[in-house]
Amino acid sequence: MILGGGVAGIEIATRLAARTVGGRRVKVTLIDRETAHVWKPMLHTIAAGTRDVHQQQTAYVAQARTHGFVFQPGEVLGIDRGARRVLLAPWLSAQGQELLPAREVPYNTLVLALGSTANDFGTPGVKEHCRTIDSRRQAIEFNDEVRLRILQSVTKNEPLAIGIVGGGATGVELAAELVELATLAEYYGATGMSRRLGVTLVESGDRLLAAFPERIAQASRSRLEELGVTVKTGARVMAAEPEGFRLSDGSLVDAGLKVWAAGVKAPDVLASLDGLEMTRTHQVVVGPTLQATQDADIYALGDCSSLTLAGQGRPLPPTAQVAHQQARYLAQWLPDLLAGRSVPDFSYRDFGSLVSLGGFDAYGSLGKFGFFKGGFIRGRVAQLGHAMLYRSHQARLHGFWHGSLLWLVDRINARVRPAIRVD
Repeated sequence: MILGGGVAGIEIATRLAARTVGGRRVKVTLIDRETAHVWKPMLHTIAAGTRDVHQQQTAYVAQARTHGFVFQPGEVLGIDRGARRVLLAPWLSAQGQELLPAREVPYNTLVLALGSTANDFGTPGVKEHCRTIDSRRQAIEFNDEVRLRILQSVTKNEPLAIGIVGGGATGVELAAELVELATLAEYYGATGMSRRLGVTLVESGDRLLAAFPERIAQASRSRLEELGVTVKTGARVMAAEPEGFRLSDGSLVDAGLKVWAAGVKAPDVLASLDGLEMTRTHQVVVGPTLQATQDADIYALGDCSSLTLAGQGRPLPPTAQVAHQQARYLAQWLPDLLAGRSVPDFSYRDFGSLVSLGGFDAYGSLGKFGFFKGGFIRGRVAQLGHAMLYRSHQARLHGFWHGSLLWLVDRINARVRPAIRVD
């Protein structure tokens, strides 16, 4: 049973369903509270409306039918390790109607791929006043809100102030996409929207993109400021208020629409897993075969796990790159682990980092191996590299030819459909 259909979960389900153990086909069940998968590094474009969610998502039911696994919709309430059962909440429609009752689903082997959420660090007012974009549903809801705010700004001739807390990849990329949204909105009749929009990006650290090389961080900040984004580093948010963010120096960052994109923690449901070794942010500590240190029948990978490789002082970062490599490892070696055979330890290769500032620019490093070790790229080359990461993910889910057709459809739609969501 796989909990979570993100980058790691859906890749494992797709590949593992065709495997066998002892001559018997592996029965794979995938559980997710969403009905469709969206590549997480793309969520900020869905939130801004510069990408169409219906065009980019993969329905779990269709993927399960094609690749031979079982999909069950539901939100995980808890895990009973003694009885080996997963407790699911009632599944409700958008109107609040109960479609499926609360239920318990048995498992033999459990794979935790629940991803992560933003960490508000207990900051007052965040839950009441801020939006997050950690899931497909949240990205869609944010886009609904930002389109409403744009309409109000145009009809009332008022400014629209958006504040983003968190200078990681999500915050930086969302800021750029919102600027692009305003520019494109003018083309569709929102005259003066670029002038009315004010985006402020707040980061408590001394620079943006702390996990990226310094050169990428500096280039990204310079480009954002050229686009009109106000960047505040070394600024700690003490509270979120209806009017904006209150900083530690007492000043107020004006923001009618507020986004919290700071920090990373595993879903709260994992905190209820008594007896497992956890980090302070509820990540399950795993060994070199991705098994929980206290339960060999539970595997965890991606953002909800914590793995420190031999000889390394810090755990692997919570990135899509790590999640994909761990999914590939587990899909290959889990049948052998279930059969009791020894397998090699997981190893990680750093292929570099990429950050995309919408259609304006992109920056990247080439990783820590190979001839161009640690090289810097930008512009069209970096944008192509960013696009190829997504297309590679599609190919892993659908196969080369199907994935190529999806790319072709995207290119056609880019020419015949509006550049932003306007309905």
